[in-house]
Amino acid sequence: MSSYRVGLLVPSSNTTMETEVPEVLRRVAAETGDRFTFHSSRMRMKTVSAEELAAMNADADRAAIELADAAVDVMAYACLVAIMSQGRGAHRDIEKRLTQTAADAGAPVHVVSSAGALVAGLHHMGARKVSLVTPYLKPLTALVVDYIEGEGIEVQDAISLEVDDNLAVGRVDQSQLPDIAGRLDTRGADAVVLSACVQMPSLQAIPAAEAIVNLPVITASTATSWQLLSALGAHTPVPDSGALFKG
Repeated sequence: MSSYRVGLLVPSSNTTMETEVPEVLRRVAAETGDRFTFHSSRMRMKTVSAEELAAMNADADRAAIELADAAVDVMAYACLVAIMSQGRGAHRDIEKRLTQTAADAGAPVHVVSSAGALVAGLHHMGARKVSLVTPYLKPLTALVVDYIEGEGIEVQDAISLEVDDNLAVGRVDQSQLPDIAGRLDTRGADAVVLSACVQMPSLQAIPAAEAIVNLPVITASTATSWQLLSALGAHTPVPDSGALFKG
């Protein structure tokens, strides 16, 4: 039995990552007896626009330094679109930069990101073609699609819910997501990304969505949870948490 401090870098208006990631890790703790505590630092962002996302990325170093002071064991930059909107492969540069920033602050720590976690999770599952749901306006969804395809994964179909206020994204009724996923074109797809956004709630909708699409389901928050646990060497299968947590 081990104890871990998990650090999250989140947008100031995010209301979901600090509930869904702890819930997944609570499920893991119930199986393993491990203990997790959660510590966050916030970066200003209210509207999901290119300008605010770029400003948040610029502010990430300050947030990482503050979070490093808590001596966390692992840190996640928990905003997928902020990274993917910067162009293909951006998660590698940002993860490397923030890892160096934390080390320079005297706290060497592995920094992962939701963007990198989603891509890594899909590769881990062997998914070569996916369909996905996003809350974004269509131009931002197009950037996410291009980013994922730049990592060698074809996107068969994407549904944009076209919500640009980040607080409103956090209020999306996740009970509607399984039916929305059912409208996706999944012909030939290997998996469905039920929420390509860490702010859009989706965890409780995963079992119903899997039953409707008859495919493995992954979300930005479950992928982030999976990569955090993998970095800690603390991953274990748990029920109702998506494809990355199957036995």
